[in-house]
Amino acid sequence: MLSEIKKEELIGLCREMIRQPSISGEEAGVAGVLKAFMEGKGFDEVFVDRYGSVTGTIRGNRPGKTVLLDGHIDTVPVDPARWTQEPFGAELIDGKIYGRGSSDMKGAVAAMTCAALSVAEKTGRDFEGEIHVVGAVHEECFEGVASREITQRVSPDYVIIGEASQLNLKIAQRGRAEIVLETQGKPAHSASPEEGINAVHKMMALLEKVEAIIPPEHPVLGKGTNVLTDIKSAPYPGASVVPSSCRVTYDRRLLVGETIESVLAPIHDAVAACTAADPKFSATAGLATDQAACYTGETISAERFFPAWLYKEDEAFIQKSLTGLKAVGIDAKISHYAFCTNGSHYAGEAGIKTLGFGPSLETLAHTDDEYITTDQLEKAMVGYAAIIESLLND
Repeated sequence: MLSEIKKEELIGLCREMIRQPSISGEEAGVAGVLKAFMEGKGFDEVFVDRYGSVTGTIRGNRPGKTVLLDGHIDTVPVDPARWTQEPFGAELIDGKIYGRGSSDMKGAVAAMTCAALSVAEKTGRDFEGEIHVVGAVHEECFEGVASREITQRVSPDYVIIGEASQLNLKIAQRGRAEIVLETQGKPAHSASPEEGINAVHKMMALLEKVEAIIPPEHPVLGKGTNVLTDIKSAPYPGASVVPSSCRVTYDRRLLVGETIESVLAPIHDAVAACTAADPKFSATAGLATDQAACYTGETISAERFFPAWLYKEDEAFIQKSLTGLKAVGIDAKISHYAFCTNGSHYAGEAGIKTLGFGPSLETLAHTDDEYITTDQLEKAMVGYAAIIESLLND
């Protein structure tokens, strides 16, 4: 499917990117590798935005549609002691490239980059429209937030998310929200607890009501979930002190159509019910907010609400992409992502036609001895090129 030269170039870029550690906020090394590769191979423009995401552009010689291929270049941390391979060695063993970010998702970014170049070479840039390839930062903690900068500049007609799909087409994903509950009490010496108000006890009453809330279901995306992920009292540790506050975080997986207001409404009702039943009850509920430093010196921040999205199988751009893949021998099935992606912005917030297609298994993300096979990598490059051509010819 690919010449030996193209295979070597693709695998070489993938391995070089893996060799650059790039946990969220520390992507400078891998961003530099991607930028240098794009510039060296003749992308028309390579731009690094204020958060540090790298966007490479190839323009056709006539106006037309704009296709954006999105992959993130940040990774989760790694514990080298748990690995049998060097996490940043990018070792190629028996057709597998090992390393943090190989499947999630530097392999896909390499395949997207090389696919854009192959379309340019094949057509002699005699095509309508533009191709943009993005190496996005801070996806692991802020799904879609850095992507807002990209759409403001690029305004794509179509987006291809490169998260692992084992070369199948993804047309939907659940979203994600982080909800924070906090109860307030009154400190006292634990020898005289009646003098205080125990915030943990108040939280227990609130949690009984919150745990009874049943999230909605969707025929495609399945069940929404609401999972308690952490709980902490203050002061901590509480040496002989009745806790004066208690904070709980819920991870809420979202379905299409859910809004901040609809998700928080039953939580607020639970707080109101506890307040009515207990004059000493005091609590707040809302979305978690967070911020983090970027390698560029900027700060990225957001409320933690990342919407779900869904397209129908019979959408024209989905069927065109499917046909393009089958024409190059990739028998893709249609399904949806189980996790959250930058599609939360592109499709969920901005309403841009979005699909997912990527090499490797979803279950390899964040694992010890993470790897990607060269077979999946090479087929992904061919598949991306096929999707690009199908959408540009729309």
